[in-house]
Amino acid sequence: MGTLYAELDDRLRKFIARQPVFFVATAPCLSADGDGGHVNLSPKGSADTFAVLGPSTVAYLDLTGSGAETIAHLRQNGQITIMFCSFSHETKVLRLHGRGEVVLPGTDRWGELAGHFPRTADPATQLTNQRAIIVVDLDRIADSCGYAVPEMSLAAERDVLDRWAAKKTPAELAAYRVEKNSVSIDGLPALEPAPAP
Repeated sequence: MGTLYAELDDRLRKFIARQPVFFVATAPCLSADGDGGHVNLSPKGSADTFAVLGPSTVAYLDLTGSGAETIAHLRQNGQITIMFCSFSHETKVLRLHGRGEVVLPGTDRWGELAGHFPRTADPATQLTNQRAIIVVDLDRIADSCGYAVPEMSLAAERDVLDRWAAKKTPAELAAYRVEKNSVSIDGLPALEPAPAP
């Protein structure tokens, strides 16, 4: 029922492109034997925030949120799993396992990667709440059946986060990130405070 893939072929890329939501899982290692801390699982789904960069490399645009667990965990150990789950008539779950890197705005790498996310460039749709791009080098690509996953329909994209961020100045967003995104719930460093613009 499940298949391992050497790379993201055209069929898998099309499957990813059809999914309106994906899930990101990470976990910290707080002791020498790898134990401890809270496993984190985050839903992601804003349009045009996921990109396949190559046969075994993907990236997503990380938006400001109430926590920064993924960033903290990646900085600590790099391990990440991204899951796409079909809620349409098609039955498939795709898991992308790998090592993640956090790329921050203002860096050379940001300029190189931002073009993969149309909403970072077009002033009409530009997001003001982007805080990082997460790049993942994949070491395992596998699907499974998803036979028990219910069929559901997408009603609409939510714009609540966009509207929330649009009401804030760059300085207010920076202050929010300092307050909410500097450390993980386990006390690991996440987003380092940056000076307010």
